[in-house]
Amino acid sequence: MTPTAPPAALLAVLNAFRGGLQRLRHATVPAPVAVLELGFGAWLAQAMHAAVRLGIPDALNDGPRTAEDVARQVGADPGATYRLMRALASNSVLKLRRDGRFALTRTGRALVSDNPAGVAPMVAFIGAPAHREHWSNLEHSVRTGETAVSKVRGMSFFEYTDTDPELAQIFNDAMTGASAVAIETAVPTYDFSTSKLIVDVGGGHGALLAAVLRQAPDARGVLFDLPQVVAGAGATVTAAGVASRCDLAGGSFFESVPSGGDTYLLKTVIHDWDDARSLEILRNVRRAIAPGGKMLLFEMVLPEGAPAHLGLVLDLEMLVAAGGQERTRRQYAALLSQAGFRLQRVIPTASPMSIIEARPV
Repeated sequence: MTPTAPPAALLAVLNAFRGGLQRLRHATVPAPVAVLELGFGAWLAQAMHAAVRLGIPDALNDGPRTAEDVARQVGADPGATYRLMRALASNSVLKLRRDGRFALTRTGRALVSDNPAGVAPMVAFIGAPAHREHWSNLEHSVRTGETAVSKVRGMSFFEYTDTDPELAQIFNDAMTGASAVAIETAVPTYDFSTSKLIVDVGGGHGALLAAVLRQAPDARGVLFDLPQVVAGAGATVTAAGVASRCDLAGGSFFESVPSGGDTYLLKTVIHDWDDARSLEILRNVRRAIAPGGKMLLFEMVLPEGAPAHLGLVLDLEMLVAAGGQERTRRQYAALLSQAGFRLQRVIPTASPMSIIEARPV
């Protein structure tokens, strides 16, 4: 069973405390050491990526084992496997016991492949060689404001994944995993009881909409995404038991979205695009929304300034790959105002994701 996440307010306090500890840590070691610790983070990410790809966390899921046992199961060199697992243990991903066996820590369990709240697919995407090549061109993005993907591939990230099935699968798995975490923490935070027609714009295979419809048994839903995407959504909505209340619609949100909904959902859609393209999407929703309706954006909302926050690094991923950006509350308010909406409130959740509620004006 997945542990219950702490309340959002408590999580904010804990994150601030963690940020303070991090600053204290950097202040109490020589500056070159602090810089190297940050730089070595890239290598630690690759170590976790290798462990996930090899299946090391899965091999430890049933209990502690020696590196030699794990290497035999995953088909790796015993000595090299020990060195990898020892490095991960030194960073609290694994624990090296006194008897010489390794065990998963609370952190390491998040890398087990069948953990519904796990992040193994995202770690696999972060460390994927093709995407690491994109990140190696971050300097180009900072110099020009253009994506690194456009420089390396000569096309957008989403166009490139159409040509690279392996990266596309890794990316899709990562997004599915991230969605599961967001849905688990965000959907229970909001009251959908008054919604009658819920339109999920860019909703993929419908995991978010299915979770919302289960919470709103009197509502109907429309899942809207590219035709080739929604074509694969039937299994998700059927498994959730909401197929009879859910219509599938194909199209481009840059052209139009289904009309008449009183609740529109957009999960991690707007952060993929710059302001001009985001406004195209938002204005299409504004034209389609029923009077008195509401639009809910599921996004990371950046804090003002530069406190410790996962979204501040994810913002660089948007710069490198998608061409979009993470935004502050103030930036979302300005963007929504230009599209004919008023930002009503930002609802924090127990994950880094927030729900931005907007109403048409």
